[in-house]
Amino acid sequence: MEYRAPAWLPGGQAQTIWPALYARRHHGVAPQFRRERWNTPDGDFIDVDRLDRPARADQPLLVLFHGLEGSSQSQYVQAFASVAAARGWAFALPHFRGCSGELNLAPRAYHSGDFEEIGWMLARFKAAHAGPVLAAGVSLGGNALLRWAQEAGDSAGATAKAVAAICSPVDLAASGHAIGSGFNRLVYTRMFLRTMVPKALKKLQQHPGLFDGARLKQARNLYEFDNLFTAPLHGFRNTEDYWARASAKPQLRRIRIPALLLNARNDPFVPASSLPRAQDAGSHVQLWQPSHGGHVGFPAGGPPGHVLTMPERVSDWLARAL
Repeated sequence: MEYRAPAWLPGGQAQTIWPALYARRHHGVAPQFRRERWNTPDGDFIDVDRLDRPARADQPLLVLFHGLEGSSQSQYVQAFASVAAARGWAFALPHFRGCSGELNLAPRAYHSGDFEEIGWMLARFKAAHAGPVLAAGVSLGGNALLRWAQEAGDSAGATAKAVAAICSPVDLAASGHAIGSGFNRLVYTRMFLRTMVPKALKKLQQHPGLFDGARLKQARNLYEFDNLFTAPLHGFRNTEDYWARASAKPQLRRIRIPALLLNARNDPFVPASSLPRAQDAGSHVQLWQPSHGGHVGFPAGGPPGHVLTMPERVSDWLARAL
């Protein structure tokens, strides 16, 4: 992907923060969604927001998996939905558990390696849609999507034609340490914990004794949060075990369908030194690593800019598999 950041918005931090808050995120009017509730096999639920517009049954369905604490209101979701609408595609955003505005029921949440959940969602989308299914994931959602493709192997193509991961932390240890230090810790870590900790404490009210609530209240970074909550609730020994087993980077060669990994090299969350190289990727994986773009930013145009270029380029790439 050829991308050049606008001169008025230099640096990875600015290219991350400004697009999330101020850049235009859709063509014309904002996308409108209709919500569906799906019951999960373990007695829980997820909420799926579908683009509320007519699309031919044989048109592609673009399924987008959001990032940490994301939702259908995230700027990148709005942008992808707008691009899909312009192409006549169907579009759906399945919320990870607890991210749709209502606390889920089971003694679990979601995590970066949640490939079984991804697989269940994609299988349900495929069963209900006559046309081809394309899948993309942003940040956490992209890593989890890649882990699904790795685990599915040769069978992945029966469900999705192609997958794309955008700004995904495919080396979770490298990204976990990056977000927990310096400016990142002051801004992004605090932002994430501001919603994650209260939701976890509500989960403790649902399921008393699930974890140590007093210690969780003292968590000051994602490492500590994952050690007390994410890892034990989802079958990992600790943060190190979670970050190692959930990372997509070590297993990229297992992917057997077209897969795109797009990472800006100035992403504050994903150190350039941790990004996969061509020899890590395998023949089915394409790496796009532009110098600029920030974390899910890729702004374009004059102030206030817009965030439609990246979804358009990613959708172009996905469409090659049709």
